Amino acid sequence: MINKKVIIFGVFDGIHEGHKFFINDARKHGNHLVAVVARDNIAKELKGNFPQHNEEERIKELLKIEEIDLVLLGDPKIGTYNILKEVKPDAVFLGYDQHSLSKNLKESIESGKILPIEIIYGEPYKPEIFHSSFLNTNEKN
Repeated sequence: MINKKVIIFGVFDGIHEGHKFFINDARKHGNHLVAVVARDNIAKELKGNFPQHNEEERIKELLKIEEIDLVLLGDPKIGTYNILKEVKPDAVFLGYDQHSLSKNLKESIESGKILPIEIIYGEPYKPEIFHSSFLNTNEKN
């Protein structure tokens, strides 16, 4: 495998089989995987409510996953991408449902805000069962 650093972004609010599939899929594209955990305020902005687990708890859960080499807390503001400037990954691996992140990344690259970077898209894994917003809604009921 070539020396390649891949970065993933997510809220990761309760690691489920869909997350594990996403992480394993991302890992196939490089030999160094960096996971970026959305801050609590960003998660609320993106999803409309705070995660069930705070950012510290979510980081601790990701640190237990051996396929991940480094876990970082994301930028305090959406769209700044300072984390990309710091980590300097070779590729961003996006989940099948990260449409707004994909659009924002492409716009940031086109405007010159961030350097061009390879964007790789993952496949869904049983999204009707393993999707955080679905699982977390069911847990509350």
